[in-house]
Amino acid sequence: MIYTVTLNPSIDYLVEVENFQMGLVNRSCMDKKYPGGKGINVSRVLKRLGNDTTALGFLGGQTGEFVKACLEKDHIRTNFTEITGDTRINIKLKTGVETEINSHGPEVSMENYHHLLSLIGELKPNDWLVLSGSIPTSLPRDVYETMMKICSGRKVKVVVDTSGKELLEVVHYEPFLLKPNHHELASLYSTEIRNVKDANKYGQKLLEAGAQNVIVSMAGDGAVLITRDKSYAANIPKGKVINSVGAGDSMVAGFIGMYEKTEDVITAFRYSVAAGSATAFSSDLCTWELIEKVLPQVSVSEIKGG
Repeated sequence: MIYTVTLNPSIDYLVEVENFQMGLVNRSCMDKKYPGGKGINVSRVLKRLGNDTTALGFLGGQTGEFVKACLEKDHIRTNFTEITGDTRINIKLKTGVETEINSHGPEVSMENYHHLLSLIGELKPNDWLVLSGSIPTSLPRDVYETMMKICSGRKVKVVVDTSGKELLEVVHYEPFLLKPNHHELASLYSTEIRNVKDANKYGQKLLEAGAQNVIVSMAGDGAVLITRDKSYAANIPKGKVINSVGAGDSMVAGFIGMYEKTEDVITAFRYSVAAGSATAFSSDLCTWELIEKVLPQVSVSEIKGG
């Protein structure tokens, strides 16, 4: 089973307004609501790839019920910890450019927190655990490190998609996969990543610190996969970018979803890039059909010379 953790989920309320004007009444020409949060996005894409997945995290109130109902409608298993506050609503306003208004989110009690930790303590060998997204301010900042400790030595494959201090605190527990983008990786080492060679160089540092595999996404410049044996670069398929939300989560889902089926890192990497691109070319998260459509454009080559 592939478990995902979303500590601060949301309803993502997408609103499109033509000729938006500040201070006046504006009318939307389109609006949609989606279950939001990085871990939830991973679960949604995994299901579209045909993988079994269970979404964990914190939900509360009528907004939380909406998120849960959406996932269950898509036949995604859920085992959320119920909290007293309302799950947040994030607004994505499209007016030629995209503006995001992200809510703070509800408070999570220590009782809620320890309940989630107990669920993670029930994971079995060969299960997957995906840790991604923001941490509520009411929780300890070492949440991901604590979860890694619980999984350490139990043959649970842990995937971490976070940045900054939280990423560095978990890397020595040997996560199966880390997925920083090039800006996040550059920030870790106070440098600038301008090309594939730079991404490989600094991605290698995460392997030296303990990670088993690292994917560095580089927007239109492709992506780099660093394993303990070799490093690889992939190009990005051609297409019109419509939506940037969830592309990185789709890359995570594409990689682990196909690796679980094939245990082949090259195949998993190609599907990772295809899934991320397919989401970028869509108004919502990618579909299996669009992933298969763009996959032939994704080529992977080994990076020589370290």
